[in-house]
Amino acid sequence: MLKLIVCRPEPEEREVLTEGRLDLAGGLVGDNWKARGSRGTPDGSANPEMQLNVMNARVIELLAHDKERWALAGDQLFVDLDLSESNVPPGTRLAIGEAVIEVTAPPHLGCKKFSARFGPDAVKFVNSEEGKALHLRGVNAKVIQPGVVRRYDPVRKCLN
Repeated sequence: MLKLIVCRPEPEEREVLTEGRLDLAGGLVGDNWKARGSRGTPDGSANPEMQLNVMNARVIELLAHDKERWALAGDQLFVDLDLSESNVPPGTRLAIGEAVIEVTAPPHLGCKKFSARFGPDAVKFVNSEEGKALHLRGVNAKVIQPGVVRRYDPVRKCLN
């Protein structure tokens, strides 16, 4: 189930949505992913393999304690789904509402901002060997089929 949708219109800004539109070119419409770009691409453009960040709702609930703090994680989609490598390896497609997203290979790890918001122990936890295998920090994804997603939409794995 899709538990929370968060748009990041500007750096350090968060807008919690009841519904959002996922777009092939821009990811979550209204999010700054494309405009922000990436230090990891040669030309500084946004990495299409990191269009969306998806985190397990139970993990952020454990780390944030208060649901009002979930959005600080910086992810756009929070799902109640096992995001472990064994359950959703890169290439796995997930249907959410009208949209389909695909889990991509780049790892999604805890960083300095995540540490500042949730503490260094949280980063050690999600970046541990087991934490990485379980994708406790979440996964990166890209939009495969555009469409509207709504809070509480079911999230299901697609047959590829």
